[in-house]
Amino acid sequence: MEKVLIEELRELEFQDLMPILGGVEFSGDWYQVWRANVYSRTATRILVRLGEFPAVHLSQLDKKARKFPWQEHLKAQHPVRVEVVSRKSKIYHARAAAERIENAIVYSVGNRISQDADICIKVRIEKNLVKISIDSTGEGLHKRGYKSFTGKAPMRETLAAAFLRMCKFDPSQPLIDPMCGSGTFVIEAAEIAVGQAPGKRRVFSFQKFKSFDSNAFEMLLLDQKIIAKVELHFLGYDRDNGAIKNSIENAQSANVSDITNFNHQPISDLVPLSDQCGLIIFNPPYGSRIGDKKKLYALYAKIGTVLKSKFPGWRVGLITSDRSLAKATQLKFSFVSEPVSHGGLKVRLYHATL
Repeated sequence: MEKVLIEELRELEFQDLMPILGGVEFSGDWYQVWRANVYSRTATRILVRLGEFPAVHLSQLDKKARKFPWQEHLKAQHPVRVEVVSRKSKIYHARAAAERIENAIVYSVGNRISQDADICIKVRIEKNLVKISIDSTGEGLHKRGYKSFTGKAPMRETLAAAFLRMCKFDPSQPLIDPMCGSGTFVIEAAEIAVGQAPGKRRVFSFQKFKSFDSNAFEMLLLDQKIIAKVELHFLGYDRDNGAIKNSIENAQSANVSDITNFNHQPISDLVPLSDQCGLIIFNPPYGSRIGDKKKLYALYAKIGTVLKSKFPGWRVGLITSDRSLAKATQLKFSFVSEPVSHGGLKVRLYHATL
């Protein structure tokens, strides 16, 4: 998903963007760290590189870690945990290295070390270079702060936002999720449409850092570019009444209930509610996730029949872990994404124009 993330960060005007394996690097001050956490929809978390130094044995690591400027970043009253990964280095014992870093933090600042701490120092030792970062996010950025209710195998909000981008979602066009579960795709689309920052209602680890300025952060939250009122055209359906109830409550918590609608309805009853074409995006069950795959071929065939007969000109984004199930729809997919981790499985986005 690096390409999706770098595209989003470029639109948000972050500087010195560079894709790396599993992420994107950018440069900026602490204000930009806060902004990335509040405004990025597709990032999982924002790590901040605090510094680096070479070390080839534990005593050298211990000495240099004690000279590291921990006091510039940490407050003594907040517990800290340390995670170490070592690759191709003479210091190969990660737990022993973590103990040296922990001792240095206690010596320099006085923090209590706790494996349950919100503040996490991430240390990567690669080819004898010790890179020290701090997790500025805390709970993953998919935790938007509005979802109190979920169904089976819910789609992460960050992943839903990435799939919407990959489908070239246009907020001026209608969006339908015919198997909406807890309403993630519909709510993400509605928030994008009104310009609502995904991180506006949650807390972050950086709020406990020495660099945090509550007044400046409050101004950042007030600086949202709210777009003019949008007409209702973000729709979710599900055959499970409980899922519809959850979706409605989640949309209310996200403050987008006025531009979303959720109704109890099977896929066979799906019809467009306007002449305008838009996007149908959904995450139907797949055998390894929910139920028996063999029983799902008929469902996927039904999906294909309904969409082709009732939604000419619409675009479709289908997420599944099984290529044969996607094929059962008999839709002509113009794009298939690389595999993406979701709930312990590798899923792909299949995109088509009907």
